[in-house]
Amino acid sequence: MHQLKTFVIGGVHPPEKKLAEKQPIVRLDPPKTVSILLSQHLGAPAVPVVAKGDKVLAGQIIARGESFISANIHSSVSGTVAKVDGVPDTSGYRKQAIIINVEGDEWAEGVDRDEAFVRDCQMSPEEIVSRVKDCGVVGLGGATFPSHVKLKVPKGKKAEYLIINGVECEPCLTADHRLMLEKGNEIMAGISIQMKALGVGRAIIGIENNKPDAINNLSEIAREYEGIEVQPLKVKYPQGAEKQLIKAVVGREVPSGKLPIEVGCVVHNVGTAFAVYEAVQKNKPLVERVVTVSGDSVRKPSNFMVRIGTPVSELIEAAGGLPEDTSKVVNGGPMMGKALNDISVPVTKGTSGILAFPGSESRRPAEQNCIRCARCLTVCPMGLEPYLLSALAEKQRFEDCEMERIMDCMECGSCLYICPSGKPLLDYIRVGKNRVGIMIRERSH
Repeated sequence: MHQLKTFVIGGVHPPEKKLAEKQPIVRLDPPKTVSILLSQHLGAPAVPVVAKGDKVLAGQIIARGESFISANIHSSVSGTVAKVDGVPDTSGYRKQAIIINVEGDEWAEGVDRDEAFVRDCQMSPEEIVSRVKDCGVVGLGGATFPSHVKLKVPKGKKAEYLIINGVECEPCLTADHRLMLEKGNEIMAGISIQMKALGVGRAIIGIENNKPDAINNLSEIAREYEGIEVQPLKVKYPQGAEKQLIKAVVGREVPSGKLPIEVGCVVHNVGTAFAVYEAVQKNKPLVERVVTVSGDSVRKPSNFMVRIGTPVSELIEAAGGLPEDTSKVVNGGPMMGKALNDISVPVTKGTSGILAFPGSESRRPAEQNCIRCARCLTVCPMGLEPYLLSALAEKQRFEDCEMERIMDCMECGSCLYICPSGKPLLDYIRVGKNRVGIMIRERSH
């Protein structure tokens, strides 16, 4: 057995609460209506190519990603476009979406819906990248970065490793875990397809040691693939973050403000590897994903395969309904997720989990004075000084925030989790990051 690797600086170990880890993925039927947001990926929103009254099929393109960083969007259902209008997204703000009334389940021509496994890829690297782009595949680990951009190595750079993120270090979430158990062959084929596109000879799948069944399953399958290995990792949050995973797996450090390709690495999530397999081998666009629905009081914690655009309320209903003691519903994991103010918002490509928390778990402690204990420094995985960044942002000293590397913060929440004084450290840091980001963009124009 390999020694368990991990990243070096900071990190915390919150209770894991993986309540749905034994629950197989259940496919939900399409809802009566879907709202498919035009901005559900990093970068510019996609531009609609359908209008009110148009008939669409599942898998048909309905909006094009026309900017360099953007992604195509496809209908997840068949039916009629009711309107193109603003709907609230997970942030609570209204964003443009294509609203489709569902009629039957007819699929676009050329999409192979047969679940038979197809291992060998006949496409050239250029064709793979083109297909991934056409199918609107984005990173499914949370950041939703368009995958075709990552698969094109910039001039002057060289990819040496493809690192696959099977860590799922957020408490409560089990979607990736179930995928690794149920779709291991497809994930492995998706990894080899990405290796071909990048021209790399080695891929390493990082999986935390609390998922021994997933480690064993993928290790067994990896024997049939050259250059792919599974690396068990010590359980530590936020190991699923790109820079921490690279440090844990290959011991390289991504410089401040730079991307993983600077140290010869490309990082993709296991869910993305599955989506790449479906795009390349089945010509199937990214129109559905696995979402965990969980929480201490949830009657049936579950993992659902859900069509993009399905209202979150339908997932909660399928898991036994909203528990009476719920005081907060969170989109994502408890550490980095955001509370929803409306459960009718649609599932997007980036929705990994929907968690219902009772009042006892979702209330913040009363804020007290900082006791200078330095715990926030010891747990920050980026080696920052969260108390200082928070204080500078609160006092609107945004130039100082930039000098203290506030943009390196990945908003993992470790500082907020560990603070004994209940200081809203991350809230102020987010405000500071937002303002510094605006300053940087204004300078570059």
